[in-house]
Amino acid sequence: MTDIAKLARPAATVVVVRDRPEGPAEILMMERARHMAFAGGALVFPGGAVDEGDRVLAAAFGAGLEPDDAAARVAAIRETLEESGIGIGFAGTVEPGLLAAMRRALAEGAGLAALVETHRLELALDALLPFTRWQPTHRAARIYDTRFYLAKAPDGQEGTVDATENARLFWSAAQATLTQCEAGEGFAIFPTRRNLERLARFDTFDALAAHAAATPLEKVLPWIEDRGGVPHLCIPAHLGYPVTSEPLATALRQ
Repeated sequence: MTDIAKLARPAATVVVVRDRPEGPAEILMMERARHMAFAGGALVFPGGAVDEGDRVLAAAFGAGLEPDDAAARVAAIRETLEESGIGIGFAGTVEPGLLAAMRRALAEGAGLAALVETHRLELALDALLPFTRWQPTHRAARIYDTRFYLAKAPDGQEGTVDATENARLFWSAAQATLTQCEAGEGFAIFPTRRNLERLARFDTFDALAAHAAATPLEKVLPWIEDRGGVPHLCIPAHLGYPVTSEPLATALRQ
């Protein structure tokens, strides 16, 4: 496990939540393009690996935060903008036209730090709330140490698919997404399914935020355990997840 931890690349993902007047809150979901090496075709939250440019902005706007946490929050902001065009984590209001221009610039190779400086923007990293952190314990081609955050959806921003990494973008209540997967209309990998089940317990952003604040923020390290002669992929029982194990055969097939 120690060797795997050293190989794990820091990453971030964000659960973007928008409340509804009636019914449970909706969450921004994406379907990964099938050609992607990691989780191709899966339903996911926006996110990706932390890069060095994220650490530059973390140093500038992450006062009071642990540096790796701050850098992961910046990565979540950048990846959400790249993948959906939605601008979370910016101080004040950023005009839609500027968000679109920044998204195009990121796709063309510009760094978020340069764009923030050019347009005299500020980041509000405290708008992203820590939710959980996951790291696989088995060897795989790509190993990520992923921090998950909650963020409230900005008013009036729907988002659009990038058509490169993602094939589809949609808003859906967590339980509705799980139902979609159960019906064979999509699939989610083990961490995403467990987090959707946890998210489905709460109907509003504020309820989710309160739950996250009251739950231990420990790294989730899944392990394999024999239960009744069947190998199961398991996670701890004290971290807020209503489902904490699944037969290994189905957990790895999704």
